[in-house]
Amino acid sequence: MKIITPDYYKNFVCIAGDCKHSCCIGWEIDVDSSSFEYYKTVGGDFGYRIIDNITADENSQYFSLTDGERCPFLNNDNLCDIIIQLGKDKLCQICADHPRYRNFFSARTEVGIGLCCEAAAELIVKNKHITKLTEFENDGDNITDNNEEQNFFSFREQIFNIVQNRSKPITERVQEMLKVYGITFKKKTSAEWVEIYLGLEHLDTEWTCKLKNLMPSDDIPYTEHETAAEQLLIYFLYRHLADGLYDGSINQRIAFAVHAVYMICLLSGKSSSIDDLTETARMYSAEVEYSEENMAALLKMM
Repeated sequence: MKIITPDYYKNFVCIAGDCKHSCCIGWEIDVDSSSFEYYKTVGGDFGYRIIDNITADENSQYFSLTDGERCPFLNNDNLCDIIIQLGKDKLCQICADHPRYRNFFSARTEVGIGLCCEAAAELIVKNKHITKLTEFENDGDNITDNNEEQNFFSFREQIFNIVQNRSKPITERVQEMLKVYGITFKKKTSAEWVEIYLGLEHLDTEWTCKLKNLMPSDDIPYTEHETAAEQLLIYFLYRHLADGLYDGSINQRIAFAVHAVYMICLLSGKSSSIDDLTETARMYSAEVEYSEENMAALLKMM
């Protein structure tokens, strides 16, 4: 089995206490069964503290968030007491994985880092180089991808080549991709899209304010930060196209990728800095990609 990642993946490092948007705040943190069984064996004061802060029912276990929706093991320095007391390898699975996501195929697992993490967003949005998929690990097994998967990889490579053809403006590349694959959008104004997004599930009031404060515009504001828009488009395609292989929603997912970049650029504003764009991308990912309900609603609209 091979592990495939974007080439920037190897440079990802959690910034821990320096993170302004900790993944240990505001998110329900599930505790997998293996970690739960281990935590019950820790013993001592810290072991009792762990068990006292886990809520368990018939089907699941999760950490009981404190006031301010903080993980009970996130200390005043925004560092994890489980790592400090037991080591990084004793984190529950969801904490050890985040912000990584995985797409599984016959002979490979494709791994990436989610845009909702500010350290990941910095790597993705500010990457100046053409993104390439690289082999991160290979255990030497002789398994091969099936024909459908091989066709998908070839198809996706063609899309990436169109998107990353820097001899053309990004707007031309987007239009070429949509034309080649016969994708059209229902015409909606930016104000109409704002109303749609305001009707979705919300996580952060700052996101709601950003939507409500958007000045109406029908322009496609890609050109201010062309390379960043390209990186975002590749990210959304890499992350979401694979699911289309199994549910038949390839075209919807291409459309979603284009639309997501459009909304991020629109909400950032035409004169925004690259830092503003990066933060808007992070917020978009947290609000949309990490809500199954919001993703399903937007894909249906595509």
